[in-house]
Amino acid sequence: MKKQYGVDTDPQKNYLLREVITRLSKSIAVDHLDIVKKPYNYFVNQDKTFNAFCTLGHNISVNSGLFDILNNNENEIAIVIGHEMAHGEHNHSKKSVMKTIPLDILTQLEAIKNDSTLGRVGVVLFSRYAAADLITKPQEWQADNDAFTYTVNAGYNPGAGAAVWQRFMEKMKERPKSFVGEIFSPNDHPTPQQRRDNYAKKMTDYSNGKVKVKAGLIILGGKPLFVPASGADMSSEERAYLIAGNLAAVFHHKGTVAKAVASSGNTVYMGKQYIMTCLSGDPAPEEIVQNINNCIK
Repeated sequence: MKKQYGVDTDPQKNYLLREVITRLSKSIAVDHLDIVKKPYNYFVNQDKTFNAFCTLGHNISVNSGLFDILNNNENEIAIVIGHEMAHGEHNHSKKSVMKTIPLDILTQLEAIKNDSTLGRVGVVLFSRYAAADLITKPQEWQADNDAFTYTVNAGYNPGAGAAVWQRFMEKMKERPKSFVGEIFSPNDHPTPQQRRDNYAKKMTDYSNGKVKVKAGLIILGGKPLFVPASGADMSSEERAYLIAGNLAAVFHHKGTVAKAVASSGNTVYMGKQYIMTCLSGDPAPEEIVQNINNCIK
């Protein structure tokens, strides 16, 4: 795979990939100890489009372009990697390959007499199947749903899944031909909007129904909170999902929650939970704090 796709040695991208897979592996291991015996192999490849894939044998490759498009946002990268690890945990590639491989590969190998050649050709054929896009739409949904569980249990932002797909749709409008090509065909993948809305609903459910986002407006306890400003290479809508995700982490645990406070001037916390850093165009930190506290009375 490394020979076929090339390897990107960028230190920050490789650090992020290692950090994310380490954290997600620990999260998965709570319920699936077999991941300890069969850890993932992984590397950053040189492709500049938005994609990542998990093949046979717990091998994950992430396109260099995915890090660039997500601006190295670890929370958003984690949801994509979690999706691929869910494919690996459910052996989706293996199940898909086994439906198509026997007759084809046996026919091609049957005519080969030399054992050494047989082995080489077999490896080549299996590698082609391993990288093939054979995942079904139900498997995609399963991987999305499990990715949410893996990431929130690893401490990542519960709104990151919705934020990723919001960003995806915005980037697709900017450069549809060079962004992802045809890898997200609606025939075998849910639409980006369906995926965003599914993740948004899971975030709301995670918050015990307390936190929602509607057209960029953050809603807390059924009351409108505010619409974040755009900034830092991020739209208002994408920021809304990430801020709402931090609020969802607070309200996931039932019972009394800490009041919001403004710290270091423009940063809002609830107890130890970071909520947001106010940007130019946002309401003043004191106003956001007051609105949050009014919503939770």
